[in-house]
Amino acid sequence: MGPVEAWRSELIARRTGRTWAAASPTGTDPDEFPWEKVGQLLRQRYRDLRRHFVFEYYPWYSAGPFRHWDQWDRVPPVDLAANTIPWLGAYDSLSATVLEQHARWMADAGVGVINLSWWGIGSFEDRAVPLVMDVMRAHDIHVAFHLEPYGPDRVKRLSSDLKFILTEYGEKRRWDGFFFHERANGSQGPVFKLFRTTLPQQVVDCHGVVRDVEDFVPNSEWARATDQVRAMLDGTFDHVTLLSDTWDAKRAKAAGLDGIAIYDPALEREEWLGYAVAATRHRMPFSFDVNPGLDEIGRRGLPAGSCLTPRPFLPRASSELVWSSSVGRERARQLSEQRIDETLEWTLLLQTHPWLGNVDQGFFLVYITSFNEWHEGSQFEPMKPRPALTPTERAMGYHNPTNGFYRLDRLTDLLRRLGH
Repeated sequence: MGPVEAWRSELIARRTGRTWAAASPTGTDPDEFPWEKVGQLLRQRYRDLRRHFVFEYYPWYSAGPFRHWDQWDRVPPVDLAANTIPWLGAYDSLSATVLEQHARWMADAGVGVINLSWWGIGSFEDRAVPLVMDVMRAHDIHVAFHLEPYGPDRVKRLSSDLKFILTEYGEKRRWDGFFFHERANGSQGPVFKLFRTTLPQQVVDCHGVVRDVEDFVPNSEWARATDQVRAMLDGTFDHVTLLSDTWDAKRAKAAGLDGIAIYDPALEREEWLGYAVAATRHRMPFSFDVNPGLDEIGRRGLPAGSCLTPRPFLPRASSELVWSSSVGRERARQLSEQRIDETLEWTLLLQTHPWLGNVDQGFFLVYITSFNEWHEGSQFEPMKPRPALTPTERAMGYHNPTNGFYRLDRLTDLLRRLGH
């Protein structure tokens, strides 16, 4: 083991109680983290580090008529399906002005890729792709795709849908701005993330009632679909990487997928090490998401006893946050900043550690959850500052902090410490 590998082993050991089995990660001070050294290591392996940081991006908002801002009985433009009001208000994803601002914010933060939420051929999100790609290309931001659960026959359409994406948004555009993930050996290929692939067949609800999962697909069907994809694209690219939004590497392997890329900000980082070890055993690359936690909206008008309750604010505070109080909102900001620090540090440690599989496979890819998933409150997109809220907006009980840029500012500062 060389000095660089020894340094990384010592570092991860210090963060995990010195043994893998007894791992007990604790919070770290970002000023103590060796950002410059980690950045130097990554730059030695990858030519353009910006292309390895990816914002999850949602082009599903509309302002005429309102779309998604009105989710779960909200009434825009004042009453939004979010616990915080965006800096840009209830915007339209098909506005070039909005997209320009998004692209500038992302480029200034040091992020070089977006992972575009895609809901099938002809969907609202699909129709947004050409404009999104045009604007992102102008700011040197590349575009990848994550395939949402857009239909019960999604698995049967997987190869044809991927062919559509590659043809329409890659080949026909001469691959301008289409994201190709470069591994450490210089090989390149597209990456697709698939959501809700490894689901249980049944779940037990909060009342103990067993219910079927409507979009459950057996591993064998996914394996046939992924085999078709590889047969279709054989020899076209150096590699095609299909990532599953799951922690279960064994299940993802059985489904014919190539790796895991967990999206859920509710998954605590103390669990990441075990999942990284499991992925390594199955020779699958892994990625854990940088995130600020959750501030999820609730559904209105639910019947008594409904199981559809919002998840609590994360990271959890030692006592209940009072959102009408500046002290409560400031505490939420501190917790969110700490979550950003810790999740970035940990995904860097795990993805660069020589005992784990990403280094051997030359794989490094950091997903950031999210740029603009406002319903779940995981967004890095700037929020309207609290003093700028109107009296009507304040009466709605929004959680906007004093500094609406604090999440993006924090991320920008940390990425700059890496020197990329």
